[in-house]
Amino acid sequence: MPVRHVKQSSIVKIAILLAILVSVPKAIFIYDMVSQDEEFLGVWIGDLVYRLVFFFLFSWTILQLNANVGYSKYQWSTSVRLSVMVLINIAVLIGTLSFFEFLYPYVVQIEMNPRDKGFLAFTYTILLLALFFIGRILRLQVEKQETRIENEHLKQQSLQNELIALKNQVDPHFLFNSLNSLTSLIRENEPATQFVKKLSYMYRYILQSGDSDLVSVKDELKFLESYTYLMRTRYRDRFSIDINIEPQYLEQEIPPLALQLLVENSVKHNEISETNPLMVSVYSKDGSLFVDNPMRLRKTFTEGTKNGLLNLKKRYILLLRKELTVRTENDIFSVQLPLIKPL
Repeated sequence: MPVRHVKQSSIVKIAILLAILVSVPKAIFIYDMVSQDEEFLGVWIGDLVYRLVFFFLFSWTILQLNANVGYSKYQWSTSVRLSVMVLINIAVLIGTLSFFEFLYPYVVQIEMNPRDKGFLAFTYTILLLALFFIGRILRLQVEKQETRIENEHLKQQSLQNELIALKNQVDPHFLFNSLNSLTSLIRENEPATQFVKKLSYMYRYILQSGDSDLVSVKDELKFLESYTYLMRTRYRDRFSIDINIEPQYLEQEIPPLALQLLVENSVKHNEISETNPLMVSVYSKDGSLFVDNPMRLRKTFTEGTKNGLLNLKKRYILLLRKELTVRTENDIFSVQLPLIKPL
């Protein structure tokens, strides 16, 4: 998800305001000096303008760094980001002071005395602290707005899904009774009977899980077993799945149908043939589940909505406040599903 930036107009306005406020003491000092002796009027005005420009550039840089740049490229943890940002802010402060003192004699045509240098360092340090917190406040405002927009989007999507469900609603008892009737008709055919039973269980699970935000890994694996039975019936030896999940993770929770969706994506997008059978791996590692499959994309396949994985990512962010990670390395497509311990 792209990170929204604080508007440049807001940063520029704040930088100008702070530059003017910080320059007020110097302006008052210049006024007193000029009122006593107008000989140095040009020098003092040059000094004031020089400081204003530097204060503005410094304020703009620090605000841009703390409100936008620090959040746009790297997905760091809060502690790492804070440490890096503090170091960069200090480096900018030291660089600005050095550059200011270096150019000052050439621009203003006078030398800075040690007292003025000390006061300047103090002023920039106080300004840096204020800018750091202002930048953080601006960032929090943007993140709050992002969360509000995302929640509104999810509400609209939920209402749309409910509308679609109502339009396509069929009495579940009718379908179950139909499947039971079919089972009685094919009772002599054991593979067909087993297929219908698995299909009936899958349908029941989908209906029941629709009322739950999270389900246990154990329940998901049972549902996945029924789904893979149907896939093996269709593809026989051309499709296989290896499940290796440590027992301590079985009671932890994930969004319903997450594993089935990823396995279904593997089947839908990859070639499955005698020469290239599909092998899907589902395993646990470091508090997460992983679903891997080799990438041998179909040359032709039925076009899908492409929303399954995207919706699963959104469900993770909304329900678990965690990111679903997708990787492609060495022609292996891998999805990491973080787990959550039940309350």
